Amino acid sequence: MAQNSFPYTYFEGKIVPSEDAKVSVQTHALQYGTGVFGGIRGYYNETKKNLYVFRLAEHCKRLVNSTKIMQLQIKITPEEIQSIILDLLRKNEAKQNVYLRPFIYTSALQLSPRFHDVKADITVYALKLDDYLDTQNGLTTMVSSWQRFSDNQIPTLSKVSGGYVNSALAKSEAVQNGMDEAIFLDARGFVSEGSAENLFIVRDGVIHTPTIPSSILEGITRRSIIQIAKDLGYQVVERDIARSELYIADELFFSGTGVQVAWVKEVDRRVIGNGNIGSITKKIQSVFFETVRGEQPSYMNWLTPVY
Repeated sequence: MAQNSFPYTYFEGKIVPSEDAKVSVQTHALQYGTGVFGGIRGYYNETKKNLYVFRLAEHCKRLVNSTKIMQLQIKITPEEIQSIILDLLRKNEAKQNVYLRPFIYTSALQLSPRFHDVKADITVYALKLDDYLDTQNGLTTMVSSWQRFSDNQIPTLSKVSGGYVNSALAKSEAVQNGMDEAIFLDARGFVSEGSAENLFIVRDGVIHTPTIPSSILEGITRRSIIQIAKDLGYQVVERDIARSELYIADELFFSGTGVQVAWVKEVDRRVIGNGNIGSITKKIQSVFFETVRGEQPSYMNWLTPVY
């Protein structure tokens, strides 16, 4: 069992000890990447003595939508997934920041890469997790030589596990070149996203972010950031973004379940802005972290208390 894992995992219809949640090497999804997953965060508020899961309903709905896109053979509702997740957190008596990974996968032991007529199951595990990437000191990034796949190659609105080979190639390239993270371009040459996070730039006080047709994942944190920014009075424009705009942006930041809100200080060895976190990014980041910890009354409807 991984060091940061919890004792229990949901597997094959019940909660079991995590060390017993195992699949065969013949499992269809292990061979072909034929599964979809979600990434969900829970934040523990020490003052309120409660764990809050961020936008649980939306994450579970997107996961079920992913099964529809990929023709996964499983009948499960978003509400059923929510119940599984909450039961698992309570069984683990989780009282710290957590990361949840629900995974719906082709569980049959058979050959032939396909989705139809292959049995699928769901598993959910939880990890103890604080920051995935540095949210305070600024990230160094590079535009990847690997292109983000298009929606006509692998559906970009589905978090399909096989598609993350693309992300892994870009991430490894960036880290092996001394950077923290990669930035993809889409098939047209416009900015898409990071290896596992959405991207925003600020120019002249206006926030810009790539559109859905830019081969991005329709991020739930992205949607939240757009709402927070608008509520703070900022203009947000969804549009195509040229590569060179990254270099002359006043501010640049990533958003996502894993990365949360993390600012970027460098792209392709060009310093962004003055090399410090921008005022707009800092404000949005502050409100976001207050929100997920249950300290922003305006956004409490985004949180599901565990206890």
